[in-house]
Amino acid sequence: MGKFNRGASTNLVYIIFDCFFGVLSFLIAGIVVLTGDEFLGREYIFVAMGFLILFIMANKESRLYNVTTFFYIDRIIKRVTKSFLISVSITTILIFYVGRARIDQRFYITYLVISYIFLLGNAFFVRYFFMERFGEIQRTLIIGKKENYVKFERFVSKSNLAMKILGYVCISDEDYNEEDYVGKLNELEELIHKLGIDQIYIMQTRSNQIDIQPYLNMCMEMGVTVRIIMNAFKAGAAQTYVSSVGTYPILTYHTVSLNVSERFLKRVIDIFGSLVGIILSSPIMLIVAIIIRVESPGPIIFKQKRVGQNGRHFFMYKFRSMCVDAEQKKNELLEQNEMVGQFMFKMQDDPRITKIGKFIRKTSIDELPQFFNVLRGDMSLVGTRPPTLDEVELYERGHWRRMSIKPGITGMWQVNGRSNITDFDEIVELDTQYIDRWNVLLDIQILIKTVLQVFARKGAC
Repeated sequence: MGKFNRGASTNLVYIIFDCFFGVLSFLIAGIVVLTGDEFLGREYIFVAMGFLILFIMANKESRLYNVTTFFYIDRIIKRVTKSFLISVSITTILIFYVGRARIDQRFYITYLVISYIFLLGNAFFVRYFFMERFGEIQRTLIIGKKENYVKFERFVSKSNLAMKILGYVCISDEDYNEEDYVGKLNELEELIHKLGIDQIYIMQTRSNQIDIQPYLNMCMEMGVTVRIIMNAFKAGAAQTYVSSVGTYPILTYHTVSLNVSERFLKRVIDIFGSLVGIILSSPIMLIVAIIIRVESPGPIIFKQKRVGQNGRHFFMYKFRSMCVDAEQKKNELLEQNEMVGQFMFKMQDDPRITKIGKFIRKTSIDELPQFFNVLRGDMSLVGTRPPTLDEVELYERGHWRRMSIKPGITGMWQVNGRSNITDFDEIVELDTQYIDRWNVLLDIQILIKTVLQVFARKGAC
């Protein structure tokens, strides 16, 4: 009881062939470039093994080995290439910059070129040749209305699921006809014997809720696999995945695409980036701090409570660019708010801003202390703008999603003309675009645009 079939959704054949072609690439590159003694060198073997392990791990993370992954040619090429580049980058750093191993660069380049050709070709070889010719085809019955399975069948045809659908079993006698169905639900046991069925799919929808337990018990006694498709709950644009806690299967709906490894990678980038930012900007921060102290009384750093990821409160740091009682005076200026609605406050010639404040806001120098927020983990280098507590009190349900990730020093709004956007719904749209599209390259792109805009003094408010 409670035994897990951990490899049930994994295409082990694909992994085995990746290992085979990885080793074959090593052998070919060694024969072409190296001498016999070099070829057997421990360092060369470690390089090949390390690269191959990293490549398989990257493929696993990209779900390339999952039998349900849709097989679109451009998507497969993109994912294999991404895994390859990640593996090459890490391997190269470990070999030449960390370990400083003495590896013949001709061999390394030859090995990588051959590996890429073989590993990319293997993705197509496994699907189009090996699985179709040697894979074990599961004879399948589907229970439910035929029209409910049109999209499901299309998905199956694009996956690596090796199955042959032999027919549909009708649930109700009223819907039964011999043209569309091979039989009725009360004839299931007879149909399994007659057609030699390996597995059965049952779709649970809101309009089609049947008592599965008797049929599940019957199939378990007969050794027939039952797969239940949960189509009873729809959540718009949400993505889903299935996991388990102990013996309980869990169907998860989510709209935030950052998984555990992606969150870890983003945090590593944040820590490294914030440390570099603090070191490089320290002279500027010191000079600005002195000028602020000389120009007007009050604290150098403005500390304000903001709302972070999923409603968490934190203190955000900025260089003080306004008079000390700026928050109290804000209520007097609300009628001059240039933003549509009251979700954010922005005013072109805000009388609360000091002389040095105008300069540091124009150049975004006032944001530099937020590197410490990033280092603490309250913020990210790239994310959504952190709202104030009074702004969040006015939020509608759809606005809350922009806070489903950590707020950032910069983001899509900042690099898309923040001074020209006065509609808060447009800001929410940009933020949700970032959440849906997030990847490392997008963060780098936004950071580069931010730096360019800072030097051009464009988009500051």
